[in-house]
Amino acid sequence: MKLIFILLSIIIGSSLSISYADYVNSNANLSVPGDDKRGYESTDYVTNAKAVEMRKGKETDLVSFVNNTPLGLPKISEQIHNSINQAKVSLGRKLFFDRRLSFNDTFSCAMCHIPEQGFSNNEIATSVGVEGRSGRRNTPTIYNIVYSTSLFHDGREEKLEQQVWGPLLAKNEMGNASIGRVLAKIRAIPDYEGLFEEVFDGQGVTMTTIGMALAAYQRTLVSGNSDFDRWYYGNQKTALSDKAIKGFKLFTGKAGCVNCHKVDKEHALFMDNQLHNTGHGYKQSMQKRSDKGRIQVAPGIFRDINMGFIEQVSAPQPADLGLYEVTQNPDDRWKYRTPSLRNITLSAPYFHDGAFQNLKEVVEFYNQGGVSNLNLDPLIKPLGLTDEEMNDLVTFMQALTGDNVNKIILDSFAAPIGDISSDDPNWVRGTNVEVR
Repeated sequence: MKLIFILLSIIIGSSLSISYADYVNSNANLSVPGDDKRGYESTDYVTNAKAVEMRKGKETDLVSFVNNTPLGLPKISEQIHNSINQAKVSLGRKLFFDRRLSFNDTFSCAMCHIPEQGFSNNEIATSVGVEGRSGRRNTPTIYNIVYSTSLFHDGREEKLEQQVWGPLLAKNEMGNASIGRVLAKIRAIPDYEGLFEEVFDGQGVTMTTIGMALAAYQRTLVSGNSDFDRWYYGNQKTALSDKAIKGFKLFTGKAGCVNCHKVDKEHALFMDNQLHNTGHGYKQSMQKRSDKGRIQVAPGIFRDINMGFIEQVSAPQPADLGLYEVTQNPDDRWKYRTPSLRNITLSAPYFHDGAFQNLKEVVEFYNQGGVSNLNLDPLIKPLGLTDEEMNDLVTFMQALTGDNVNKIILDSFAAPIGDISSDDPNWVRGTNVEVR
């Protein structure tokens, strides 16, 4: 056994002996899960997981993306009351990746909004928080969140400074009991000593300064200058493939996508900051669930099981009525926020509940006219697209990935994750050893 272990160590070690430059160059697109399971359903599946030792980072000047917005994006308003500067962004970045902000020091914002997974989560349909507590909604990307005026899938917040407290206090996210508990904890962590006072002109750790710091960092996650931007706004005629150009013509014409995913003459947000009923939420709430279900137990091996067995060990799935839960207005049932399509290929699965695994499934849903219901948005109607036209639409959306995503991801890899030490407030001292 010892010999096998030694041989494995040699093999693994040799596989990691590549330079940092080689690592970056061999991963031109870092936006994939570290344990990438694409093709897992095949009996020929072989893992290509990235070792933790290879998750090396490099700090990036994130503020430059705010001061000089990439091609295709509007200038970021100087009227934002929470000015963005390097010191504030650095503090917000530290908080965003710090696992000690959860009640038991194990969960950070970045463990739902995973940088290399489009600041979303590619591996699960709906979020999982502290202690494995299930959420009912998909983790939305926070790329270009600076341009959003409605936050959360149901649009219940309008400013990031306010929004950040939702996850901090939610029992199935970071699990903190109160605002006061979060403030007291951060004040007691030695490596935050003096940081807030330095960044906020003498103000210490408060509900306001925590919100401002986290919001400042998130607002720097600005990504544009995609192939589409260079073609449409930069007049680079060869930047977009013929197939993608066909997709764009469908996007703005026959398919009508542009009605909600806006494209203007000087910039494109690919969203309207509105909420719409497409019928999907209605279907998920009202449909009769099947008694049988199929699960994958190993590569290429599936089993049909009685869903009653699953229900015995899981909580009932709660209904999700979208904006109605905020307004209590019956007309708002099953309305959800329009997501931006920028970097859309990086943030699968899609919709508020992560029900759609890929963009082709999304296009097929809209092609059939959504799902009919009393409050269906009048913009949703059958499109009559051919299979080739749907593929062209997908090709176009694949051309909306910004050219700076790798720099943003590498910066996140360089961030500290808040390892707890004997100086932290939650450390418990034993008689002979120190344990949590």
